[in-house]
Amino acid sequence: MTTGDPESDEALAAHARSGDRAAFDVLVRRHKDALYGFVRRYLGSADVSYDVLQESFLSAWLALERYDPARPFLPWLRTIALNKCRDVGRRETVRRLFLRAFSRETADQRTTVHLDRERNAEATLAERLSRLDRAIADLPAFYKEPLLLVTVSGLTHKEAAEILETTPKAVEMRLARARSRLLTTLRLEA
Repeated sequence: MTTGDPESDEALAAHARSGDRAAFDVLVRRHKDALYGFVRRYLGSADVSYDVLQESFLSAWLALERYDPARPFLPWLRTIALNKCRDVGRRETVRRLFLRAFSRETADQRTTVHLDRERNAEATLAERLSRLDRAIADLPAFYKEPLLLVTVSGLTHKEAAEILETTPKAVEMRLARARSRLLTTLRLEA
């Protein structure tokens, strides 16, 4: 296979499935920017998003045996990335619970210097995130997922419904509510 070969994603995935690393590299180059944009908007953090992007491609490479070349490759890849984003969300929830419990136990032991450092770090992080990315990241997954799949990744309602295991009408409803929540949030911040 040559690197300039304009093969379809599905054909490249079939080659990669047979062990052709160059074919998989073409798929990575072809989709890394769009997939990063999707993950970045889901998570809101550039550093975490880059890690999730790497994990998504690694998982895709390891799961190529389960990929069906008769089905479109990109929705399969987005599903992997979406699941990785969900994993991060679950880990963050657990981490916040532990941190809250820890902070209650050790609040008296912390010094003012530590608290100031934490506040400065939080302010710096908040400045780095754009208003829109922050608003999208704050949406509940129920609304965020269809918004990112349809609006950012350009999927149809039907394609998003397949990934989310729901109906196109449900995707349409969740998308409308997500947009409404975003407008409300952005107006309140203005």
